[in-house]
Amino acid sequence: MFDTLTERFDGIFKRLRGRGRLGDAEVAEVLRDIRVALLEADVNIEVVRDLVERIRARCVGAELSKSLTPAQQVVKIVDQELTSTLGGEPFRLAYASRPPTVVLLAGLQGAGKTTAAAALALWFKRQGRHPLLVGADLQRPAAVEQLRVLGREVGAAVFSEPALPEVVARRGVEEAVRVGRDVVVVDTAGRLAVDTELMDEVRRVAEATKPHYTFFVVDAMTGQDAVRTATAFASALALDGVILTKLDGDARGGAALSVRHVVGKPIAFVSNGERPDAFEQFHPERMASRILGMGDVLTLIERAEQEYDAEVAEKAMARLRAGRFTLEDFLEQLQQVKRMGPLKGILGMLPGMPKEVRDAEIDDREVARVEAIIRSMTPGERDDPSIINGSRRMRIASGSGRTPAEVNSLLRQFKEMQRLMRSGGPLGVMGRPAGRKAKQVKRGRVTPPLKDAGSLR
Repeated sequence: MFDTLTERFDGIFKRLRGRGRLGDAEVAEVLRDIRVALLEADVNIEVVRDLVERIRARCVGAELSKSLTPAQQVVKIVDQELTSTLGGEPFRLAYASRPPTVVLLAGLQGAGKTTAAAALALWFKRQGRHPLLVGADLQRPAAVEQLRVLGREVGAAVFSEPALPEVVARRGVEEAVRVGRDVVVVDTAGRLAVDTELMDEVRRVAEATKPHYTFFVVDAMTGQDAVRTATAFASALALDGVILTKLDGDARGGAALSVRHVVGKPIAFVSNGERPDAFEQFHPERMASRILGMGDVLTLIERAEQEYDAEVAEKAMARLRAGRFTLEDFLEQLQQVKRMGPLKGILGMLPGMPKEVRDAEIDDREVARVEAIIRSMTPGERDDPSIINGSRRMRIASGSGRTPAEVNSLLRQFKEMQRLMRSGGPLGVMGRPAGRKAKQVKRGRVTPPLKDAGSLR
């Protein structure tokens, strides 16, 4: 996500930190580099001009003379102005005083509306709500069936019937009232391009349901086309916000950085994958931090709270303290981490992660290979790997589809991990400050991005 832009900013700030003072010429050079980086990221030119001018106005003022070094102050200014461009504050959703709260999704075909509808239903469920999905996309073959499959996956009921889209949508809201559902998410049809027929159909659905929120769903990978399409929908519909899909595939970031400024509507949610659970509230402050390579601790913590089983984690910690962390425990921890998403994305949220690590090719399939090896072991072998001899290695390799060398490599790595755990190394990461960086955080010298950015609740 935003890899190209992050890499460019990383280079700009690295050169900046090597200078003791910043005069007008140095500031002009930095701004020129920032402008080029943004344009290469496919950011709308008007957005680039506005952002750069705001940064310039603050950099040439008195702000560079404050307590931070000039280079640190420039980084701080860019972070704040980038946050402002992305929307400043997260979108806040209020529920209807008389349920159900109706949410209408609109957008072009292929933008991911149906998946976004199911993802949004899952998000509402995690807020303690009881959503109903309404399939009003009767143009695309199997669209309703896709919604039913996704509905079963996220545990949300689906309503649809063969009728006009506006009739289906209206009856869906009536069904939600009848069965006591407090949120309705309406999935509408799209087209390959904006046309009169599409706009008329969406308007009719909106008139029939009187939605409390209308979100425009757009594929972030389409760059400036996404912004132009959003502008066209905003001129025809009363949009409340934007949902950016496939953000994990957007290496440049032009759509995310442009849509708020150009369309005048906030980004409410983003999806970072094809699964319904790869969906989250959009926080401008956190996204700016990630673009600038400073991590996103809050999102990482929230994802861990959602996906991590506290009972399993506590059991693993107890066994770790007792010096009895086994391959069975390791397997459970791997499965927990997998639920949090791709490993590359998790590493990208950690502040201070070296560029070489962020850019490294991380194959999530390697986790599956490790799982296959461990699952091919007997309970006794998982509990005490020292009993694994040559013949056992051959059996494990054959059962997992790997080689004996790969089995040996895993056993060596696990042995080293056990040694580190017995020495107390990982405990510093898990529960107490460890090392110079942690002491700086404790003393207030380094401020991690932990400021509360608001909630949709």
